[in-house]
Formats: sequence, structure tokens, C-alpha cells
Amino acid sequence: MDSIDTELAARIRNDIFHGTFSEGERLSEARLCEAYNVSRTPVRLALRLLEQEGVVRRGEGRGYLVHSPTVADILQAVQVRGHLESLAARLIAQSPGRGNMLPSLGAAIDEIDRLLAAGNMDDASLKLFQHQNAQFHKTILDGCGNDFVGFTCNRISHLPMLEVGSMVFDRQVLSTDEGVERSLFRLKLGNSQHKVIYAAIQKGDAVRAEGMMREHSNTMVEYIEVFEKRTEKLTITDLISYSGIGNLQPETGAAD
Repeated sequence: MDSIDTELAARIRNDIFHGTFSEGERLSEARLCEAYNVSRTPVRLALRLLEQEGVVRRGEGRGYLVHSPTVADILQAVQVRGHLESLAARLIAQSPGRGNMLPSLGAAIDEIDRLLAAGNMDDASLKLFQHQNAQFHKTILDGCGNDFVGFTCNRISHLPMLEVGSMVFDRQVLSTDEGVERSLFRLKLGNSQHKVIYAAIQKGDAVRAEGMMREHSNTMVEYIEVFEKRTEKLTITDLISYSGIGNLQPETGAAD
């Protein structure tokens, strides 16, 4: 179970990302104690954690200032994660013990194929898609043999679209039969890339594994760029609504 300060940090972070606190707004310990009905100790620890994440920064004198990430920040972070995942794929393909990871990777691929064959795009199915996608990516990060790769990914995982295995959702696409078919095709394409990565790891082809993972990871950047073109000003709240089943809003859904 998460500690009270970790849970509090998650609540404050969520409120910052959703605009409850404005950029540059001062957050005092006393104010947060009152707002979240907690004592000063967990507030103090939560603020230190959020400072490490870059979500708040120390102001002059006492208190912290809100420092919410921008869409440009998310794009940069997604690019970093893509390079890290590509490196992980290369490393695992070079590893003598790579065969130990293949059953987990194969199981995720097979389960995604099963879900695709069913053709359902309801919330329950999307959760299963995301769970299996996360299993595939996490297996590679955990098995690459370089702990700093996973460590660095974890340091940015609190940002929208940056959790390992995140998929992109847009209920606007799923509002029509054509959109559902297009979404299923995109999921099929993504799993086809999984299969190429799997085969490259199995054969020990590090260059192929790295290159395909880079192409696969770039999909997230492409979707953010698509969303930016759809509206005059894409916000962090928009990105939250597009990423993660738990954050699905009435107006959002899936399109990986």
C-alpha cells in the first residue's frame, strides 16, 4: 500500500494537472492541510516528492509554487521514454538470458490478438488491451539488464501518457462504426510491431529490435501531434483524458 504522503502527492498532482491550482500559484503547507484534511507532516513530505518530480518548485521564503508541465514538456518526455525503450529492446536482444523473457512477451501478444479477434472496444476491453500492452513493455524494461533504464522511465511515469505501456484513447473516434474499425486496425498494427520486436529479440537481432521499438514508441508522439491539430490549444487535461483507462471521461475513449 502507498504511504499517506505518496497518496497525498498523487491527489495534489492530479489536482494540479486538472487545473485546480493555477500555474505559479503559491501552495502553503497550512492551505494544503486544510484543503486535504491532513497534518503538516504528510503535506511536507508530499511537497518534497512533487518538487523532485518538477510539479512544484520552491518559492521565495516559505511555500511552493505550482509548476505544471506543458504539452511541449510531455512531448519531450515521450521522446525520452521512446529512446529508453528502444535501448531496452536492444539490450534484451543482446542478452544471453533473453529466452527467459519470451514467454511473458508472447503471452501478451497472444492475449492482444484474442482481444482483437473479439472486436470489442468497450471500457472493459480497453482495460485489458492496456494491461497486456503494459505487460509487454514492462517485461522488456525489467529484463534489459540495465536498472537505470527502468529507473528513469519510472521518474517520468507520473506525467500524462508516460506510464509504461500507456495507450491513447479518444472516444470521438469510437463514436462511429468506421472509427471502431479504424481503432481496431491501429491496435492490430501495434501488435504486429510487438511481434516484430519479439522475433528480433528471439533471434538476438539487437538492431532490428531497437529500430522497431523506436518506430513503435514514436506512435505516441504522432497522436499528440494529431490532437494538437484538432484544437487550437491542447491542454494537459486533454492529454490526461486521452491516456489511461482510469481517467476516461464522458467525451473520451480509445485509438491506439
